[in-house]
Amino acid sequence: MNLILASTSPYRRRLLERLRLPFTCIDPEIEESLQDGESPQARACRLAAEKALSAAETLQDEAIVIGSDQVACLGSEILHKPGTPEAAIAQLTASSGQTVQFWTGVSLWTSPGEAPTQRVVPCEVKIRELNADEISRYVALDQPLDCAGSFKWESLGITLFEVMRTDDPTALEGLPLIALSALLREAGVSLPLAAQSAQH
Repeated sequence: MNLILASTSPYRRRLLERLRLPFTCIDPEIEESLQDGESPQARACRLAAEKALSAAETLQDEAIVIGSDQVACLGSEILHKPGTPEAAIAQLTASSGQTVQFWTGVSLWTSPGEAPTQRVVPCEVKIRELNADEISRYVALDQPLDCAGSFKWESLGITLFEVMRTDDPTALEGLPLIALSALLREAGVSLPLAAQSAQH
């Protein structure tokens, strides 16, 4: 099995490693632009599919290609990766006491000429009331500058939560493993793999 992850994200790579499948990573190199009137969940699905298709176009051999994308929203505003401590502090200040909605799309491409199969997994995170000192200390300690929403839930960011609602907690980190496992089984990949198969 030639399994490709169309991502350079260390978070998605670490998540996929949990399935103990041999895989390689390819940078999908797509333009992650907004489209007028597009819902957050539709955007997550579209970009996940575009990533899978972009990586698939570079392949010479048969493969299974995984694409994934996440959109975070505070109300009607899309939350992007902050990039700087100041932007992260501003994002968390706005999110204090509020619910942040995440939509994580995952696509699986298996055959030329066929559209990828897809799932989208929603996740709601209620952020507790935070004071300015808590926010500054958190950003300094966890450095969530490459995370939409400005927190790492798998790390110290969990201390900022009041509650999280989702069918698949791994979706919040960027690759919904429950949904992906279902897509892989539909594509004929038996999970978990036998130990000998997982080594090749």
